[in-house]
Formats: sequence, C-alpha cells, structure tokens
Amino acid sequence: MYFCKVNPIQQIFSINNDSEFDETALAIFKHQAEHCAVYASYIRHLNIIPAHISSVLDIPYLPISFFKTHEVLSNPKIPEIIFSSSGTTGMVQSRHMVTDVSIYEDSFNKAFELFYGKIEDTCLLALLPSYLERDGSSLIYMVDALLKQSKHPDSGYFLHNHDELYQKLKKLQDNKQRTILIGVTYALLDFIERYRLDFPELIVMETGGMKGKRKEMVREELHDLLQAGFGVSAIHSEYGMTELLSQAYSFGEGIFYCPAWMKIVLRDTNDPLSLIRNHQTGGINIIDLANVNSCSFIATQDLGKIYPDGSFEVLGRFDNADIRGCNLLVQ
Repeated sequence: MYFCKVNPIQQIFSINNDSEFDETALAIFKHQAEHCAVYASYIRHLNIIPAHISSVLDIPYLPISFFKTHEVLSNPKIPEIIFSSSGTTGMVQSRHMVTDVSIYEDSFNKAFELFYGKIEDTCLLALLPSYLERDGSSLIYMVDALLKQSKHPDSGYFLHNHDELYQKLKKLQDNKQRTILIGVTYALLDFIERYRLDFPELIVMETGGMKGKRKEMVREELHDLLQAGFGVSAIHSEYGMTELLSQAYSFGEGIFYCPAWMKIVLRDTNDPLSLIRNHQTGGINIIDLANVNSCSFIATQDLGKIYPDGSFEVLGRFDNADIRGCNLLVQ
C-alpha cells in the first residue's frame, strides 16, 4: 500500500472521534500535497506552504471541476478502475481513477452497515435504469457488491419491468421481508404513476437526478409524491458522487449523516477560501479520507447547510454548475 507510514489505511476506518479524524486528515493532506501533482500545483498557486498547515480548518479544497480536466492521483500505481460521471451529450465527464478499489469497497460496506445494518438478510431491489445503461458508474459498482452479499433470492436489478417489480414488492410485503428499494428519482416517479403500494416497512432510497427525463422538483414535493406512492412515512436518500469514495445517507427530510471518515464543511459563496459556521448557507466542501489515493479535500458545486450535530442538508447548486448525477434537488 503506497501511503505515508504515519497513518496506514486501516486507521481511516477506525476513527472514533474528532481528534483522530483531524490527525488522520492532516497526515493525508501532507501526503497529498506532496504526491498529488494537481493538488500540489493548486496549493502553490494559492501561495500556501503545506508545512505551515497545522489545523484542518486551514486545509485548502480542490475544486471538483479538476476531475474533468486532470488526472487527480496521489499514488503512482495504475488505476484498477476508472469511475466516470453521468451527463448529457457533449458534457465533459468527471473521471475518478481508483488505484485501490478495495478501499472503496471497505468504505461503502462499512457505511452501509453502519446506517442500515448487515445486508445479508435484506432484500435489495435496484431501480437504476440510467446507471445500468452506461459504463463507469461508482453507484452500480456499489450496488453490484451489495447485491452479491444479499442472500435473499429476490434481490436484483430492474430496468423498465415495473410490473415484475410491483409483484415482487407485494410478495415481500406479504412475507414481512425487510426490503430496501434504491432507485434513481425519475424511475421511482415513473413506477408510482402506474402502481400504488401501502408498504410502510419498505425503505425507499432515492439517489437523486432526473437525468433529463423530467423537470427538477423541490425535495418536499418529490418526497410527498414518493411517500404517497409507496405508502411509507419517509424517503431515504444517498449523497455520493463520482469523485468520492464515501457516501452520506438520509433517513428522511433531506438531512444527511456522514460516516466517521467523511465530513462536510461550508465555504463562503463570495470567498471560496473562507469557511463559515453552522446554520448559514454555503458551498459544500467535503473531506473524504477514503480518497487517500486521489484527493480527500474537495470543493463541490453544491450549496448546503450544516447542523450542530454534524448532519447537513443539500439546498441546491451554484447557478453556473453543470447538472450532475449526484443527489441534488433544487430547493
């Protein structure tokens, strides 16, 4: 494993408190400031000296757009897999070169178990047509792995076979089977236009994105429709993106929680190098320590708000930002 000796990979997934997070983040920053050429160049242009950074609050964040134009790597190994973002025709895609895919597997497996328990005895249904119909989706890689771990015979993907999905959901409800349905937003809406369920135990997890299939909707309107269509009291969500190896999850109301190795901070929309406090709206910066072999400090094009317990809400996008496939619902 190519990484600084101070913090082996295992330490990332054994973080228990803020001080351990900060210690690991600073060590990863020093490593990436030296070994990630794109990040090192960006830091130099900001006239920042990495050796002078002694607080996580002073770490600079790489604009996420660099994943569209550069190879963001802090590891000399040949990538084991390259994840690419979705986008409309003619849009430049982000590319995340992953030199050790086992780190991604550890990240999503540990986070999923943290928030939803072990997948083995859960029936996982995936309604992700737009992701299945292209290559390079990190979401499909994750769902593939979770489906293989699920021991339920009805777990699987669905494209446009909504009648089969409906019949399966009815059977699972009758059998009182713990079930998670993960779906791209427009496909979930397509499903409930034809079928209605009253399945209060079902976990419906939307991954965001209309993919140009429907007009964008505010979260409250969307979730009200999905709750009525599936007969559930809340809609869960997943917040992830091509450029990350970690995900945050929401159990409802659009409030997301991060695993211990991921943290959200906000930047001033008028001064992108300045951070702001809780309760204010700002640009979302993400520390993803699982991104140890690319860049762990990313300034996204999303707008959000952070709450005192560390949870956060996504409020929209910067006006000049590309529409992308991550979980983004304009408020």
